[in-house]
Amino acid sequence: MLDANLKEQLKSYLANVREPIELVATLDDGAKSRELQELLQEIDALSDKISLREDGEADVRRPSFAINRVGTDIGVRFAGIPMGHEFTSLVLALLQVGGHPSKASEEVIEQIQSLDGEFEFETYFSLSCQNCPDVVQALNLMSVLNPKIKHTAIDGALFQDEVEQREVMAVPSVYLNGESWGQGRMTLEEIVARLDTKSDEKEAEKINQKDAFEVLVIGGGPAGSAAAIYAARKGISTGIAAERFGGQVADTMGIENLISVPYTEGPKLVSAMEQHVKEYDVDIMNMQRAEKLIPAAQKGGLHEVRLANGGSLKARSIVLSTGARWRQMGVPGEEEYRNKGVAYCPHCDGPLFKGKRVAVIGGGNSGVEAAIDLAGIVGHVTLIEFAAEMRADDVLQKKLRSLKNVEVITSGQTTEVTGEGGKVNGINYTDRNTGESHHISLEGVFVQIGLVPNTEWLKGDIELSQHGEIIVNDRAETSIPGVFAAGDATTVPYKQIVISMGEGSKAALSAFDFLIRNSAPDDEDAAA
Repeated sequence: MLDANLKEQLKSYLANVREPIELVATLDDGAKSRELQELLQEIDALSDKISLREDGEADVRRPSFAINRVGTDIGVRFAGIPMGHEFTSLVLALLQVGGHPSKASEEVIEQIQSLDGEFEFETYFSLSCQNCPDVVQALNLMSVLNPKIKHTAIDGALFQDEVEQREVMAVPSVYLNGESWGQGRMTLEEIVARLDTKSDEKEAEKINQKDAFEVLVIGGGPAGSAAAIYAARKGISTGIAAERFGGQVADTMGIENLISVPYTEGPKLVSAMEQHVKEYDVDIMNMQRAEKLIPAAQKGGLHEVRLANGGSLKARSIVLSTGARWRQMGVPGEEEYRNKGVAYCPHCDGPLFKGKRVAVIGGGNSGVEAAIDLAGIVGHVTLIEFAAEMRADDVLQKKLRSLKNVEVITSGQTTEVTGEGGKVNGINYTDRNTGESHHISLEGVFVQIGLVPNTEWLKGDIELSQHGEIIVNDRAETSIPGVFAAGDATTVPYKQIVISMGEGSKAALSAFDFLIRNSAPDDEDAAA
């Protein structure tokens, strides 16, 4: 299972195991059980603090295995073979069950340990999902820190009958005590906050006690990260408030156009960005959703940003970098069948549609790349493009048309997502050339039609374009003095990571220039 290089790396990691751990395998006679058995035997041979039993009967799922700390009730369970994106989850589980401390903050650790109740979590993942490890690793850590929390991570592609029974059509999909609890990427802090009912109140109280910043960045994607770094390098007090650090990049699979980096993946880039920001004196406030911008009463005064949890932040200058989200089709059935056949991430959810018929809506680069990826997993792909021609790069179109299980429909306007029994069974579309309506029977619809800026909360307070983008000039200035903007939420064309980073840097430099040219009014004026 593991090549020699990977074994050496894993062996070096396992040197950090402090407490003896036991691997308990539940197997059958199938090929996947033999693969898991081989993997566990290889792990067992790498450390004298690890032992292996192959007589497990605790789980009806086969193959599965538990990682238990000997002599305690501390442990985690995997149903399936955690390779691919989940291999890191396996390594961390081995270390943490083995007593190696996590990198979570003391505050979060104490919050987890104080949770009261019985929490039996199950997470369905796919090995190609880049968002799943965040959830799996968070719940695994929680089960190590608090014996009242149990967690099983389940490879949905390996347990198709169970996935069908529970109608799991998007990953990660989390169940708590047998009931559906959440879907999509969630951080450790977000999960804990949902379980700790008083977390919003505590966080708002902490935020309200903060001093005003000289530069406050709203949004933690490439633009926000760059802005925070450039501002902090000037030696001025800098804060960054983000609903989710990394933003849309965290949902991106392969990145091949970031100059000097031939290839990386979204989660890796997000981790690197966050680590870079932490190299400077930046106050990072994650899980903070902005709801209202209150501009300063006079130039050079304090702006205010009110947050969803009731907290409020103030700053002499602000950089808005709230990014964008997937655009929806806005047709009947789309919202009703979201995560029940309607999906937006082919890398995450594609394996759940193995051998089935799906559609991809959108003929740009994202749509064509999605169709190419899905064609290797599903039975058949129908790509529907609204325009008369696809807009994707020629090299992608050629690749797409070479695939035998792909059909391309142009001049097609999707009008409805249809379903039965709580899940998608097809789509309706209109041929824009003839006006004729058509129905396609299928099990999944992947929407890839661009992005919508996250600017609804700014309407009426700042000048926006007809598309909802923040209008900026060549200095990243908005219609409000002292408020700047950068990234996918602005009118700057070409929504690319490298462009967002440059615009974020520019916005921070413009904010610094604004600060040195506009001295703060006295306290009484500022308070006004």
